[in-house]
Amino acid sequence: LADPGQHPVLKQGNLSWEAPMVAFLLWLILLLVCWPLAILALILYPLLWLLILPYRNLGFAGEGAFGIVRGLFLLPGRILGGGR
Repeated sequence: LADPGQHPVLKQGNLSWEAPMVAFLLWLILLLVCWPLAILALILYPLLWLLILPYRNLGFAGEGAFGIVRGLFLLPGRILGGGR
C-alpha cells in the first residue's frame, strides 16, 4: 500500500486487526504458562459473550437515543451555518 492512511482498515485509530492479534498472543502465553487456565478461558469466553450481549444491545440503543438528543441541540447551530 502506498498510503496506509487511505486504507479503511489501516487508517490511524482504526487498527481493527491489532486487538485480536494481541489477545491471541496473550492467550498463547497463557497456554505456555498454565494450559488448564487457557483451555478454561477458551471454553468460558463464548458463554460470557452470550451473557454480555443484551447489555451491548442496550448500549447501542442508548447511544442512538443520545445521538438524537445531541442532534436536536446542535440543529440550530447547523441551520445558522456553524457546522461548516
